[in-house]
Amino acid sequence: MLDGWAKTRIDPLLEVVAARVADRGISANQVTVASWAIGLAAATAIALEWFWVGLALFLLNRMGDGLDGAIARLKGSTAFGGYLDIVLDFAVYGAVPLGFILADPGANALAGAVLVVSFYVNGASFLAFSAVAARLGMETRVRGPKSIYFTTGLAEGTETILFFILFCLFPQWFAPLALAFAAMCFWTAFWRVLEARRLIR
Repeated sequence: MLDGWAKTRIDPLLEVVAARVADRGISANQVTVASWAIGLAAATAIALEWFWVGLALFLLNRMGDGLDGAIARLKGSTAFGGYLDIVLDFAVYGAVPLGFILADPGANALAGAVLVVSFYVNGASFLAFSAVAARLGMETRVRGPKSIYFTTGLAEGTETILFFILFCLFPQWFAPLALAFAAMCFWTAFWRVLEARRLIR
């Protein structure tokens, strides 16, 4: 929901940084993999209850996720680069809730499991439609140039970042926050199914 608003404010800064990084010979895929490793380190820190460290590492991971796309736009994007970016993003999005579950299984396990299931369902609604859209030759630039068809929704990347920040700032509230965000993800998946039905028809 907020990705379009955030993109217009963050992209100009990322483009400046991307130009400097690319001039040093660092590729978009290298940034993608490095960001993934940082994201897993964030989840590990959270599991150890180092929530502020986890938050800092997670924000660095998200900055890298935006940076790799900016570098790809400068140097030329590849199909594999787009694929790798999505797979490793999902890996981090699943690892962070797992970190909170491991930090306090008694309080967080159920809510964390519901949140991960909601990510699974929402991700399936997003990726399955992208595959069908590619087969039908459909294109959209609603979120700028992307390697796959992007559908919008209530819970997108910006909302995920905001909730993960809240998880780290208020770890004692993880369970209710996770359930609230899970509800947003389930609603987004439902809306995407309805939108897919409309567009494909």
